[in-house]
Amino acid sequence: MAQGLTSTNFHFPNQLSKYKGKVREVYDFGDRLAMIATDRISAFDVVLPEPIPHKGQVLNQVAEIFLKATNDIVPNWFETSPHPNVSIGKKCDPFPIEMVIRGYLTGHAWREYNEGKRLICGNAMPDGMREHDKFPEPIITPTTKAHQGHDQDISREEILAKSLIAENHLNLLEEYTFALFARGTEMATERGLILVDTKYEFGLYDNKIYLIDEVHTPDSSRYFYGDTYSELQSKGEPQKQLSKEFVREWLISEGFQGQEGQNIPDMSEERVEAISERYIELFENITGQKFVRDNYHDKLANIKTSIEKALQV
Repeated sequence: MAQGLTSTNFHFPNQLSKYKGKVREVYDFGDRLAMIATDRISAFDVVLPEPIPHKGQVLNQVAEIFLKATNDIVPNWFETSPHPNVSIGKKCDPFPIEMVIRGYLTGHAWREYNEGKRLICGNAMPDGMREHDKFPEPIITPTTKAHQGHDQDISREEILAKSLIAENHLNLLEEYTFALFARGTEMATERGLILVDTKYEFGLYDNKIYLIDEVHTPDSSRYFYGDTYSELQSKGEPQKQLSKEFVREWLISEGFQGQEGQNIPDMSEERVEAISERYIELFENITGQKFVRDNYHDKLANIKTSIEKALQV
């Protein structure tokens, strides 16, 4: 089993700073960024102790495909991918909100609903719904972007009241979010999948809105298999999912939801391998392409060289 890419510690001549997120590491070169997708995996806003081999490559390459497939809707930050784990693009000033959009009552929305709540981020959820039922129309349920701890649900009204985003910008973000979700839904349908929910992040570059970060990846999105959805739903059976939700479900079954005092369960080598294979399966199902595993021999050196050549630093 490959070891996995846990972190990087590069020092480039023209590098201004480095930011380490839950999964990605971002090197700032002024007007451009080099973003490295590591094999770290997070759930409930907690980074789990074991890396998942090839996960970073999956995320980076899925994001590249969907960024290129949606740039007619909204421009995005991406310029080039010189290595399977690396993307380079424009440095945008990010909005402090993630635009989550949901087509189905699943995941966090279901957990809220199951506790008796019928309002999420200002959106009314109809009575009588079951887990994984389709909403009458997709709903946008934004969250704050926490640098530490949990992201928090926030309504449109609260975003405006706190002056987090100007109303004219928020209107555009909502318009782009619905359009991107519609495109993602179309592309998923072509692959026999259902795009259940996802999130988008946006920023400003030269006072223009750009789509940033990742798009329609297994970490940012949830998919169902289209051919079994109706039958499983009619029987009240769990949906077959292509997403990181299976990791969350395992953690919940082990008594972990990221709450204070809870211990992260041990991840055996067999479980790590199973998660890795699930990510590769997801790549191939979502994209329709065969996944070509990058070699971990000299991976760090190859990543560093690829960034130096692309940016000529």
